[in-house]
Amino acid sequence: MNSQIDSVTLTIHRAANEIGGNCIEIAANGERILLDAGRPLYAPEDDTCSFIPRTLNTELPVAGVLLSHAHQDHYGILNELPASWPVYCGKATESLIRLTSGIFEKTLPQQFRNWESDSPFELGPFRITPFLTDHSAFDAYMLLIEVYGCGILYSGDFRMHGRKSVLVKRLMDSLPPYVDALIMEGTNLGSNKSCCSEEELEERFIDLFKSTSGRVFVSWSAQNIDRTVTLFKACANRAAGRTLVVDLYTAEVMEMLADFGRLPRPSWGHVKVVVTKAFARMYEKTGRGDFLQRMIPHGISARALAENPSKWVVMTRKSLLWDFEHCGVIPSPSDVWSWSMWGGYLKEGDGLVLKDWFESRGCPACHIHTSGHASPSALKEFASSIQPKVLIPVHGVDWDNEPEGFANILRLADGEPCELRQHIAARGGVA
Repeated sequence: MNSQIDSVTLTIHRAANEIGGNCIEIAANGERILLDAGRPLYAPEDDTCSFIPRTLNTELPVAGVLLSHAHQDHYGILNELPASWPVYCGKATESLIRLTSGIFEKTLPQQFRNWESDSPFELGPFRITPFLTDHSAFDAYMLLIEVYGCGILYSGDFRMHGRKSVLVKRLMDSLPPYVDALIMEGTNLGSNKSCCSEEELEERFIDLFKSTSGRVFVSWSAQNIDRTVTLFKACANRAAGRTLVVDLYTAEVMEMLADFGRLPRPSWGHVKVVVTKAFARMYEKTGRGDFLQRMIPHGISARALAENPSKWVVMTRKSLLWDFEHCGVIPSPSDVWSWSMWGGYLKEGDGLVLKDWFESRGCPACHIHTSGHASPSALKEFASSIQPKVLIPVHGVDWDNEPEGFANILRLADGEPCELRQHIAARGGVA
């Protein structure tokens, strides 16, 4: 057997010891694939610097850039990569990436090709099978890569407490026994973030809506469809009886993804689209005026939110504040605001601006959220079920402090090439 031909080299170009910015290369017999092409979380949106990892060779061809989901820390450097590198992802993931890129006026030069969950396809020596998984991002996948008898499972980002948790449990029961290496995220290691179910959040929001005499302002990610569904169902609950008011971007995400399942959309009852001057100008500027016009029948003016306050659950983000204030939509002690994202974002940037906006007006807080990532116990349960010969940590900062409960850890540094077959063979795997 020719060891050179059978060599499988794994290089984590970024994310070996940080959350986000994933960029992982697998090379075999001169051919390469890339697992994600993420922008670091610390990179500001308006930064013009390059964030391509210095160890990633962009002069050589790549058979495919495989994107696990549509969060920027997994696809955000695509516009910097060669146009000749084809991109593979789910159909909804492509739609979300193109929507966000268009709003930020970024052009993606690559050709996109879509996969189907559970349907394997081949890129050179690589056989790839995507598995739809549970994550706060819609259309997120785990990826099984088989090459020269070596099975590698890339977890991407996942959790086991969302509305699609059954997908992860089904995968744990059905994966083939030849997963030699598991590349697994560890975002929540060392943390005590809430990992309750979306159904539990729904009940908490219903109670909040019932007990609040004024408006409920909620901040959440437009692409967190699980959270949009949770808020919609809570509003539609007969005892709560509220209307969910979303901005134009969230409305476009809802309408785009409604074709991928029975998901709430702007034309449904208990949903309204607030059409503010700033967002309307932005949509006209970026060539989305047709969508703006389609939303007018489902729209509501910001001024209307100052009336009948007990009726509204209002999406709130920094870019809406000027229009809200101009139209008299100012929080008061009879209103409540809820931050439904990671609490760390409240300490700086847009989150801090929103926090100050509400607190300066005496508006009480009731933050309701659950993590988009697996809890530490779920991570251990998943790794134990897969039983890989080697477990390669990524997307976490506490792997070195929380190794208990994980077997066969192979710790790599960013940019460090690893001959994977040698490590697997040393632990009783493929030869």
